[in-house]
Amino acid sequence: MPAPLRARNLDRDTQLAGRLEVADGLWARFMGLMGRAGLEPDTGLWLTGTNGIHMMFMRFAIDVVFLAKPDAAGDDARTVLSVHRGLRAWTGLVPLVRGANGVLELPVGTIDRSGTVVGDRIALEPAKPE
Repeated sequence: MPAPLRARNLDRDTQLAGRLEVADGLWARFMGLMGRAGLEPDTGLWLTGTNGIHMMFMRFAIDVVFLAKPDAAGDDARTVLSVHRGLRAWTGLVPLVRGANGVLELPVGTIDRSGTVVGDRIALEPAKPE
């Protein structure tokens, strides 16, 4: 199991999640948050290498942030390509986001609390020890 990460908005100096689980395999990405009762505050799921998600079999709403590939020439930050607030459970597929290379699934309200908008740069870093 990959080490947990945290997600920080470098442009707003805010944190999206202090502890992200990482879904980096096909099965883990497919399962995502299905079957869970919810997300704790300041947590989330990082789905690697994907540009789309579904909300089927979900039991709760989430905020979703689609990110580009890391900026290899700079600080490895990822640019926000699309944000979706309060996606409802059981709404089916979310349209694919062109150029996305990963998705943050977060508790509802995270996008507004962090001030995250399209074009912001997000750093994915090792989570601080508990």
